[in-house]
Amino acid sequence: MGRTGLAAAMVLAVTLAGCSSTAKDDPNSQASLDKLYADAKDDLQGGSYDRAIKTLERIEGRAAGTLMAQQATLELAWANYKSGERAQALSTLDRFIKLNPSSPALDYAIYMKGVINFNDDLGLFGSIARQDLSERDQQASRDALLAFRQLVDQYPQSKYTPDASQRIDYILNTLAAYEVHVARYYYKRGAYVAAANRAQQAVQEFQRAPAAEEALFLMMQSYEKLDLKPLRDDAERVLRKSFPNSAYLREGFVDGKAWWKLW
Repeated sequence: MGRTGLAAAMVLAVTLAGCSSTAKDDPNSQASLDKLYADAKDDLQGGSYDRAIKTLERIEGRAAGTLMAQQATLELAWANYKSGERAQALSTLDRFIKLNPSSPALDYAIYMKGVINFNDDLGLFGSIARQDLSERDQQASRDALLAFRQLVDQYPQSKYTPDASQRIDYILNTLAAYEVHVARYYYKRGAYVAAANRAQQAVQEFQRAPAAEEALFLMMQSYEKLDLKPLRDDAERVLRKSFPNSAYLREGFVDGKAWWKLW
């Protein structure tokens, strides 16, 4: 081989070596992305959420427009939630839903919005704490209700829909109990008009909730205090018809176990 041929061969070898090195070290290559994703999953499983968040954000940027980027966004939302950044988690899910309206994981994203808002550590699917849920702020419950209803309406066949339906029933019962809690508060302080109005609201919005029984009794008692006998009789009639074995009719106010305390 002459000098010219040797030089050409050396250039080719260097070029090939450079290409090989570039492919191997390319941060956007599939191999690099797979490695990053595996690292992020390990951090998530190990509870290193801050580190996982940084890695998932890198994947989002490098794999933009791919299913891996979508998966990274969903994992990022979960990591933010687990690290205590609830608002950031919800913002990430909203971004995912807006940018990926045809994603096969859209039902999961909506479901996750519901779960994040749903106070699952005090719900049917976690440990039951000794705290009356009706006394807690209900905005998150209402937000969860919206997400779960959206899932049920848009994706009735989703594998997440049965669980969402159960949570919807639970949230409705909680919201009803909250209204009755407020009505009871007014009643005990002699604000009988406010008590009757709040109890009536609970009955109208949550007719099938367990708390409707006490709401009707509160209406009956409030109208009694206000000397509004026709309204008092109407409330009693509905109470007897809806709850013929009501303990309130036999014993008055009952300090029983809350409906959500399963044991």
